[in-house]
Amino acid sequence: MKVRVPLNRASRLLNHGPTVLVTSFYKGRPNVQTVAWNMPLDYAPPKVALVIGSDNYSYECITKTGEFVINIPSQKLLEKTVQCGTISGRKVDKFKKFKLTPIPAKKVKAPLIKECIGHLECRLIKSRVTKDFDLFLADVVYAWAEEGTFTDRWLIEKEKAKTIHHLGGEYFTFPGKIKIRKW
Repeated sequence: MKVRVPLNRASRLLNHGPTVLVTSFYKGRPNVQTVAWNMPLDYAPPKVALVIGSDNYSYECITKTGEFVINIPSQKLLEKTVQCGTISGRKVDKFKKFKLTPIPAKKVKAPLIKECIGHLECRLIKSRVTKDFDLFLADVVYAWAEEGTFTDRWLIEKEKAKTIHHLGGEYFTFPGKIKIRKW
């Protein structure tokens, strides 16, 4: 038997990518925002998409500079990841407030977050795809992963490589057992 899911909760049926910390650099300082709605678009060359509301400070930072970094936190950063999504960076330096360490990226001015296990340096292709959606499309111009966490996939069998996934509201989960299927 199936039960009806309210439409305002229907998006929670999709298992999207990990919850990430998106960094930008604007007006001489770094900023960070938590983003749960993100996804890969292509792999050669790699492209990504993410949703950031136009009322967010990060939206302004990214549209003005045309670049950002998608930082992938592990489960040990759950509390800081949630906290970065609770206040605006317009007046608060979230790096200082939440004790995160900005480190230089290779191809963009937005910083990597040292405490994260993966990073995608991105250049904006297009923002605000339609007047109703605050969708960012970007090229990935450089990618990083902490040694021992990634080969051709996240090594989630290792505790330090477990990513954070938002289930909606105050619920989060982490990857569990891997099942290998030979084709």
